[in-house]
Amino acid sequence: MKTIKGPAIFLAQFMGDHPPFDTLEHLSEWAGGLGYEGIQIPADPRLIDLATAAESRGYCDDLRGRLAAFGVVPTELSTHLQGQLVAVHPAYDALFDGFAAPEVRGNPAARQAWAVDQVMLAAKASANLGLTAHATFSGALAWPYVYPWPQRPAGLIEEAFAELARRWRPILNAFGDAGVDCAFELHPGEDLHDGVTFERFLESVGDHPRARILYDPSHFVLQQLDYLQFIDLYHERISCFHVKDAEFNPTGRSGVYGGYAGWTERAGRFRSLGDGQVDFRAVFSKMAQFDFPGWAVLEWECALKHPEDGAREGAPFIRDHIIRVTPSAFDDFAASGSDASANRRILGI
Repeated sequence: MKTIKGPAIFLAQFMGDHPPFDTLEHLSEWAGGLGYEGIQIPADPRLIDLATAAESRGYCDDLRGRLAAFGVVPTELSTHLQGQLVAVHPAYDALFDGFAAPEVRGNPAARQAWAVDQVMLAAKASANLGLTAHATFSGALAWPYVYPWPQRPAGLIEEAFAELARRWRPILNAFGDAGVDCAFELHPGEDLHDGVTFERFLESVGDHPRARILYDPSHFVLQQLDYLQFIDLYHERISCFHVKDAEFNPTGRSGVYGGYAGWTERAGRFRSLGDGQVDFRAVFSKMAQFDFPGWAVLEWECALKHPEDGAREGAPFIRDHIIRVTPSAFDDFAASGSDASANRRILGI
């Protein structure tokens, strides 16, 4: 059995223009000071030169050394924004254009090619950093049709997933060459947002061994999906773990879809750890039961609490929930030490 590593923290929601949130070193010192042992690093040029990391083991060794000075290690790289751009429905062109490098904005084909290259670079960079998993989004071609009204034409979703697979299969092969898992965060707004859609994608990419899952129970609370049974069903494919809380409080006026309300007014909203409804004791128990080998990474998103408070509270929360797994069965003290012949005598055969 394996003990989950942690606590760690995803840096994306904390990046800013002023210390301690403006550089990788400052963020690492801040995170280490709060008690985090690992950091999940967005593939953002303000934090990491992805192209150099993909080509230079020396650059990556130096990066790890700079982090070690603050008592932290890299847990995974993240290309959530770039992964989103691998597949963009035209309805979202304007909204997602800001995720891309300035030189490819306004040009969907160039933007997609840039995004594919970025995620492939992340595969090599992850390997050079000694990482075994990577966090990303799938993008979406079918999301505008998630609700079946008007009635979808026959074959529309099948074609969407076939195209998604065509775009991702070369990327997954690149991760295979690098020896790194590509873990998709199952998230509303992505074509991969629950177990059914992940299975559909997995079938489309020929059960690719590097197509994996970033497990985040908060997104399943908002979808009203059984986030504990999800682990039972898909634990063999879970390679990353975001520890994020959420709550769902439906009313007579609003439910899962939210009525276009802001985050504070929605029935489903993200919360800081311990302020929502996720049963983390059960989640961590299942992750221990199924030998999850990775990191427990705080992703802070809360409609109410200040991010610095959420980060400060998150490290001890995760540490207190990590189960140090037992090296032996609790009843080993009563072991009888039988052998095959004794077993046959006990059975009367």
